[in-house]
Amino acid sequence: MQTVLEDRIDEFQDRAIADRNRDTRTKDIPGWGMDADPENDPTYPMKHWNGADHERLNYEKAPQQRIDMEVLHSVERPGITRVFGTSTPPSGLSGAIRRYAYKYSEATATHWMTLILADRVNAIEGKLDDLRHGILPNPWIERGWRAEWKHNRPAFVRKAATTALLITAGYMLLNRKSKRE
Repeated sequence: MQTVLEDRIDEFQDRAIADRNRDTRTKDIPGWGMDADPENDPTYPMKHWNGADHERLNYEKAPQQRIDMEVLHSVERPGITRVFGTSTPPSGLSGAIRRYAYKYSEATATHWMTLILADRVNAIEGKLDDLRHGILPNPWIERGWRAEWKHNRPAFVRKAATTALLITAGYMLLNRKSKRE
């Protein structure tokens, strides 16, 4: 019991010494701890309003952006925001999944997990659309392997070797099971 108490006392003394050392080091830094003094804080105890502070509430609102496509918005909002993105309107299966997601509140996991699923489906739709237009996927460039080969070759070789090892091990494991049967 005595040793635990002594350890606590030593720990307390070490902490006090560290605090004292920190205080002496930080005195030389200009502006350090200036907000620690309430007398030096202009917002303590209450901000003194100068009259112009409320003028920002009377700003001219942006005009409503023209709505010429489907825009999804949260069920928590009464309407669409004045300005919104139009680069990728909802379409296809991913659009249907997004419409489903926006039936739920932003406070639910259903909303966010469904949007994540819609993103994954949209990526697959993009690959299929590329194939439909005769564009073959180029994972060497699309996944950044060319840049990694050029700038971080050891890590690229390690990743490639690890992937090859795992694929080989999985293939051998599946072959071994099928030979037993």
